[in-house]
Amino acid sequence: SVITVPTYVYLAVYWACLGLGLVALVDAAMRRTDAYPAADRQTKIIWLGILGGGLLAQIVFPVLSGGLLSILGGAGIVAAIVYLVDVRRRLIEVTRGGSRW
Repeated sequence: SVITVPTYVYLAVYWACLGLGLVALVDAAMRRTDAYPAADRQTKIIWLGILGGGLLAQIVFPVLSGGLLSILGGAGIVAAIVYLVDVRRRLIEVTRGGSRW
């Protein structure tokens, strides 16, 4: 079968979103447990559950596959973005260290 340009674009977006979710999950796992409540965010266990479930949803229900359940994959992407943009920043501020990419 012939793989078209839109297929390559879809695959690139799919893998980028999975990478984003994986980076968020690994980062959350590496942060100190006591930093989460100090940053006035949910607990580490809750964030690991949200991000792990979100990553699983991205794998099982890809957003561009269509269908009602693909909303769950989209929610996984949103959870990773919220963690990386908001929660991670606050955790770094509270602990005053770590990587600041």
